[in-house]
Amino acid sequence: MCEGMTRRTALGAAGGLLLAGSLAPTVPAIAGTGAGRRSRLTRGTRLVHADLHNHTLLSDGDGDPALAFQSMRDAGLDVAALTDHATISDNLLGDVLAGILPPEYTQLGGLTRSGWQQTGAYADAANLDGTFTAIRGFEWSEPLLGHVNVWFTEHYVDVLQAGLMQPLLDWLRREPGLVLDGGAGGLAGFNHPGREPGRFQEFTYDPRVRDRVVSLEMFNRTDDFLFEGWADGKTSPLVACLDAGWRTGITGVTDEHGTDWGFPEGKGRTGLWVEQHTRRGVKQAMRARRFFATRTSGLRVDATATPYDGRPRRMGSTLPIERGVVRIRLDLARDDDWVGRPLTAQVLRSGSGAPTVAHVEEFQVGPLVTFDVPVDVADGDWFLVRIADPSQRNGTSGPEGHPGNDFGVAYTSPWWLEP
Repeated sequence: MCEGMTRRTALGAAGGLLLAGSLAPTVPAIAGTGAGRRSRLTRGTRLVHADLHNHTLLSDGDGDPALAFQSMRDAGLDVAALTDHATISDNLLGDVLAGILPPEYTQLGGLTRSGWQQTGAYADAANLDGTFTAIRGFEWSEPLLGHVNVWFTEHYVDVLQAGLMQPLLDWLRREPGLVLDGGAGGLAGFNHPGREPGRFQEFTYDPRVRDRVVSLEMFNRTDDFLFEGWADGKTSPLVACLDAGWRTGITGVTDEHGTDWGFPEGKGRTGLWVEQHTRRGVKQAMRARRFFATRTSGLRVDATATPYDGRPRRMGSTLPIERGVVRIRLDLARDDDWVGRPLTAQVLRSGSGAPTVAHVEEFQVGPLVTFDVPVDVADGDWFLVRIADPSQRNGTSGPEGHPGNDFGVAYTSPWWLEP
């Protein structure tokens, strides 16, 4: 590699098969700070802070994968995943030929089988039940359709057929066998939706894997993707994904390509409500969509929705209601400096192009927040709560006057109406 040229700059020079992007300014997070890990609304779970999307030299990152998990643990994260790009290496060249090519090859070709094995070994060495959960994953990376993270699988898969999502969705359903591998048992999520123009073939839907595709990134690096593509006449990725039928929770990630995994403040991260701080507990929370997205280290967000039957349901749940009034309760906290901070809770639901805002509740950080919202399945079968700071602006604007133009602080995962 030429002196002064990183893997990401070499990637750009090679034509940009994988999109790496620039890093935000590094502002160290402070390990151990933040709100308490127990909810004031619900029992039986504990909050863990996670970053589920990171890269290393095994694809187009700049950092040694042997150092990544320790860096994220040192930064105060409780759960971390390495998800290097899977593109064409395995099905085009494989390990033998990839091994004799220059290191820059992995920027374009992505993971090889030896890289996949290394990632697993690093994750197993770093994983410590009850203290730190280290996960091996990969990022299926089709340069026009988009990128999909996959976690908790024995194997990984390259882009088998350009321009189509279905081969990946079929792979997620397939049990590993002697001849063909598969991703049955794994979980997947849509990454930085809209950064690539095809938007997952406009979120092509396969009900057979609805329960396995669990997440949609709304915070990636320092960006809020609520209105990604709006200036070019596209619908909100949030609306497009959930209206297509997917039941994805909402995540925030750093998508780190540098060497300071976990430390840059202001990049996305995910809060997971787990019953056990183990891989099994993390996977269970992800399947239940019991998680939220934020760009603030140490933030606690829990929320319930209570329909007419009087039983509160947490984010990620279904509500047995066709229409009526739902009571939302919100627990949000960070630290003493946040007490009294004025924020808004925006209830978003389906809309034409941009999400409709069913309610905006102004509040100050401190006490629990409670408000009522009318819902009707005829207006769409989902809603969620977006926390915003009205004193700042969203970097990517939507329709004039839309509350989503305020700076996003957090997103809950949705609730779904099932009459």
